[in-house]
Formats: sequence, C-alpha cells, structure tokens
Amino acid sequence: MDDLVTTPVRADAQSADADRQDPVERLDEATAALAMLRDGFSAEEPLDEVLQRLAETATRAIQDADAVTITVGPQQPRTAAASDSTLIEIDEKQYGANRGPCLEAARTLHAVRAVVGQNNDTWPEFEAAADEHGVRAYLSVPVVLPASNHNDAMHVGSLNIYSYTATAFDPFDESVMRLFTTAASAAIANAHQWQRSREHIKQLETALVSRAVIEQAKGVLIAVHSCTADEAFTMLVQRSQHENVKLRDVAQNLLDSVSQR
Repeated sequence: MDDLVTTPVRADAQSADADRQDPVERLDEATAALAMLRDGFSAEEPLDEVLQRLAETATRAIQDADAVTITVGPQQPRTAAASDSTLIEIDEKQYGANRGPCLEAARTLHAVRAVVGQNNDTWPEFEAAADEHGVRAYLSVPVVLPASNHNDAMHVGSLNIYSYTATAFDPFDESVMRLFTTAASAAIANAHQWQRSREHIKQLETALVSRAVIEQAKGVLIAVHSCTADEAFTMLVQRSQHENVKLRDVAQNLLDSVSQR
C-alpha cells in the first residue's frame, strides 16, 4: 500500500517470506477473526470491553501478531486495551517522549511499521523499550470514526500490533488491519452511542426521582401549614437558596425528618 509508512527491511529478511502462509490462507484466518469479532459485539457494551475484545481478536488475524494494544485519546493518549499487558510499557514510553510509531500513525493517519533496531535516532525511547521486551517488529494502524451528517471524520486511536519476529508485517497485513479498524470504528461509535443513551436515561431517572421527592415534600408542607401547592413549593425553594442546598436534598431532608418523628 502506498500509504504505509515503513522503515527499511534487511535483505536477509526476504528468506523469511517462504515461511509465511500464502495469501489465501492468511485471508481465511483474517475472515475467521473478523467473524469472531462480529459475533462477540453487543449493542449494549461499555467501550473498554469493546476495545479489549478487539485487541484479543486482532492477534488472530495476522500470522506474526503476538500481541495487540489499543491507543485512544488523540490529545492525551492512553492504552485502553491490551492482549498482553506487559507490553503496555512500550506504548507508554512513546506517550511520555511524545514520539514513536504509534504517535506517528496518529499524526499522519497512515499505518506505520517499525523494525526494532533501525530507528534509534528517530524513536530512541520506543527502541529501548521494545528491545527490552524482545519485540522485533511493530505495526500501528490509526482508527478513524467516519464522517456523519453531524460530525467530520475523527481520529480516536490506533491499533498497535507487536511481533517477536523482525520480518513480520507486510502490505497485506496492513490491509487486513484496515478491516479491523473499520470494525473498530463501528464498535466504538456504537459504544459511544450506548454510553450516551445510558447517561441520558440515568439523568431522566434522577429527574423523575427528584420530582417524586419534591412532590411528597410539598404534600407534607400543605398538610402542616394548610397552604397551596405553589406556596409549599416556594417554601422549599427559599430554604434551598438560604441553605445553598439542592432542592431535591431539601425535600429529602424534610421527608427524613418526618419519618424519624
């Protein structure tokens, strides 16, 4: 793929091509992994659970993928999911240094492949961390939410694939991971929508409970002071302002005091 940013590969790496599966077999594995990913998705699933499922499934799609992490947050990046938590340090070293293949993929919106040992001048922090953990190749593919009627396309993170094999990853693998980022975009969008719906429902539930409490408190005041509903509500509002306490809490305190008596 002409938009794959990659570091040079040594000539002796060509001998490893014979050990790789043929494209049909690799495509079959990728298809099976995508099917597992599709079957595992739920319309009502928190975002972090979606990302963890994505990380674990992505390792099955590429022959030499030994682990996958997922970076989220373009402004303050963090690793939200990992198939192997011991490798998160490699991503965190990049965040701390504000450079590395993961951040390069996020900034260029192009897949970036790095062969460990060939980027000491460009990404020394990444190189040292990857070498310490035995990682020899790294592929980072950006995840972009597609444009909609209300929003422009938005970069939300990256899939970071680790391999202990220096000759890992090629343009075919990058194409497969693009399929995964498409699936990831849909899953993240669904999770965001579900989270917003849950928050909206929770707000409505809170509002309904608050209204019920206030109505009960008004009833108490009407009975005690022989006043109208509007006068009872005014009394609650005045007390709320005087004590600098939420109206619902004033009403609940009143009900609690009546219950204790």
